[in-house]
Amino acid sequence: MAGESETHSLEDDIVASVDTGARNPSGGVGKFIAGTAFVWALFQLYIASNLPFWLTDVTGIPLVVTNSNARLIHLAFGLFLAALAFPLFKKSPKNTIPWYDWLLGLIGVACCLYIVVLRNEIAVRAGLPTQGDLIASTIGMVILGVTVYRALGLPLLIVASVFVSYVFFGNSEALPEAIQWKGASYSKAMWHFWMQNEGVFGVALGVSASLIFLFVLFGSILEKAGAGNYFIKIAFALLGHLRGGPAKAAVVASALSGLYSGSSIANVVTTGTFTIPLMKRTGFSPEKAGAVEVASSTNGQLTPPVMGAAAFLIAEFTGISYTDILKHALVPALVSYIALVYIVHLEAMKLNLKGLPKPPSTKTFSAKLIGFLSGFIGIGVLGILVYYGLGWIKQVIPDYAFFIVAVGCGAMYLYLIRLAAKQPDLVVDPPDAPITELPRAGEVAITGLYFILPIVILIWCIIIERLSPALSAFWATVAMIIVILTQDPLKSYFRGTGNYGEAFKIGVGHWIEGMIAGSRNMISIAVATGAAGIIVGTISLTGAHQVVGEFVEFLSGGSLIFMLILVALMSLILGMGLPTTANYIVVSSLMAPVIITLGAKSGLIVPLIAVHLFVFYFGILADDTPPVGLAAFAAAAISKGDPIKTGIQGFAYDIRTALLPFLFIFNTELLLINVGVVKAFFVFGVAVVAMMLFASATQGFLFTRNRKWESALLLLVAFTLFRPGYWLDKISPPFDKFEPARVYEVIDEVTPNGTLTVIVSGPDFDSGEIESTTILVNLGEPVEAAERLSKAGLNVIVESGRAIIEEPFPGTPYFESLGKSFDYYGDDPVQIAEVRKPADRVAKEVFYIPALLLFALIVVLQKRRVRKEHGAGVEATA
Repeated sequence: MAGESETHSLEDDIVASVDTGARNPSGGVGKFIAGTAFVWALFQLYIASNLPFWLTDVTGIPLVVTNSNARLIHLAFGLFLAALAFPLFKKSPKNTIPWYDWLLGLIGVACCLYIVVLRNEIAVRAGLPTQGDLIASTIGMVILGVTVYRALGLPLLIVASVFVSYVFFGNSEALPEAIQWKGASYSKAMWHFWMQNEGVFGVALGVSASLIFLFVLFGSILEKAGAGNYFIKIAFALLGHLRGGPAKAAVVASALSGLYSGSSIANVVTTGTFTIPLMKRTGFSPEKAGAVEVASSTNGQLTPPVMGAAAFLIAEFTGISYTDILKHALVPALVSYIALVYIVHLEAMKLNLKGLPKPPSTKTFSAKLIGFLSGFIGIGVLGILVYYGLGWIKQVIPDYAFFIVAVGCGAMYLYLIRLAAKQPDLVVDPPDAPITELPRAGEVAITGLYFILPIVILIWCIIIERLSPALSAFWATVAMIIVILTQDPLKSYFRGTGNYGEAFKIGVGHWIEGMIAGSRNMISIAVATGAAGIIVGTISLTGAHQVVGEFVEFLSGGSLIFMLILVALMSLILGMGLPTTANYIVVSSLMAPVIITLGAKSGLIVPLIAVHLFVFYFGILADDTPPVGLAAFAAAAISKGDPIKTGIQGFAYDIRTALLPFLFIFNTELLLINVGVVKAFFVFGVAVVAMMLFASATQGFLFTRNRKWESALLLLVAFTLFRPGYWLDKISPPFDKFEPARVYEVIDEVTPNGTLTVIVSGPDFDSGEIESTTILVNLGEPVEAAERLSKAGLNVIVESGRAIIEEPFPGTPYFESLGKSFDYYGDDPVQIAEVRKPADRVAKEVFYIPALLLFALIVVLQKRRVRKEHGAGVEATA
């Protein structure tokens, strides 16, 4: 028992030190921390609602909190709670709060509120800081650095410090000339970083204050209501009887937790405490059991709708709508999880594992089949009713749609609670408790179907009502609060047990715990987004991303694929030890522009969402990459395995995830870009098959152990299914190429709303050397060619066989890609070097035929080998 207690203490310490804070003093101080966290959650709900506007109208007192002030107050709460909840040193007390932590927390609050109180005076002297401004900024930056160290460790502090140093010492002769810049004065830098919304209080912190907190709070309350345990139980009931059932259930449970979790480490501890011991008992080694949980949990950060709270940052940084980001991220996340389940199946096959015992059933096969089909059809009908039924209400009676849907959800909630009351409540089983029989899936499912309703409300608000993600999360959180407060009293009522007061008291306790846990989960995120704002601010002040781009271009030698590999490796390194939100901000700020710029120079035009998902995927994979993979350390604490071996094995499982970004860079159909509904299902099916074949090749097992040449052929088949266009490009060029002077002639042949690829060359703005880049021109409806091109944002003058491009104006589509890159006032003109139009070719899917025939051959050979091995085994037994 002592060993078990020690293990749980270690895993709790890991997740606390990263997410919630390892300090939990008792008595009045403990209540003060909890009370402050509860007030923070109330404040965030207040500013997300319409209540401030209503109170302002009623009282005449301005009670609306502006977005700028919300950011300042948000970070003030984060700095103060971090000082109280996170010990500054390893030897600092965990049961009491030293005086210096109180002081540091209060000073951090004062530095944030300094701007709130003096907002009007600061606006008047914009860019001309007083001595008081510089003192507040300097102390604020120092306090933020100390808080980053205590809440997030050294990695982010070192990265942020390097960027701040570059601002001041970027003109040092000790640096290579290629990365030098003119440097900034102390007052300019401090004003940029602290006194305006360009640095610490920039976009990242704004998203944390307005969006991320609400989704983390929603997930926390959902967890305290019992949804986490429900997801684990339903996963085990459905999959526990299969080969390696506990491991497959761990994958599914982690995927479900990923719907609302903002941390891979918390995900590991939440589901892994239960799943890892079970995996070990069914035959998995400690390292493999931990690795399965790590791979599942890191993939949870890539799963819509929350994506580790980074989905909202991606929307803000790219300008792509939140709903579109969910659509683009869906297929890769699903494909990755399905492949992980298959990898677990292959591991179980290798070890000849069996599933857990199923409950006895008197149903015939036909009755089971009918039940399965009924459930499948029922889910489909429910989805159709939610999408089209609620959408129809919105169209017919838009003024009352919200009220009708709220009443409808309330009625459905009462019905589902009544069904749940007929079954005993799910209890959290001890991890080492023996499982003599799996629970029945139907009985487990009934106990928590009502947890889905707040998620339905969230999706309805975003997709149908078209509310902002913040307001949608607010209403979903309100619905979840109603659920957590009423579920126990309503169950008592339907069961006829009485004692409603005690049941309601339990619900209130869970709600308060959820509010406090949500705020404590947000401490590290608030601090991380503030620190990451320093990096974004440095890039906007110095143009550091251009330096990184030149460095990568130099190392890659112009090779496109080597450039992507370098960016992937640098994203892995930059992401080590960082929470999801800070991870994305760092890698996207530095590495995303590199892919866009160098890709265009190499003739590859990549959609912005593909670029940002590429760097985000590799940043997240740092969570299980030794030597810093924190998720691997958390899993190893539970499994009692080696954390480095766990991380290496987890990364081996995650090779399939590392493959996906390279694939959707070259095949954007995987992100459902310009893909219809029917084609989307086809793309998804092909991607699943291809990824499973890739998993078989890397695991060396299909129906039996692969021979080396079989694994090589499986890789070839998987590659062909993922990117058939590669082989088509070898046979038939993807573009018809035309002389620049024929640009207008080619435009007349482009279909309505079609695209035209244009190679632009001209003198580089900085070096003066002739450079070239590729742009994609989106042409609208057919009109006169020059006008059509002008409407697309490009003005071209054709003369003397040349197509000269006029300088784009700020705010036009090509100002960033052309206006800032080329010198329009030099001796050499900026001109079109080549015009490309998509060629008429056969469908690339034709290459699926030889690939599938090759796969069929491998299947036949392996099946024959399995029969021989089985026959030999029977003969030996006889």
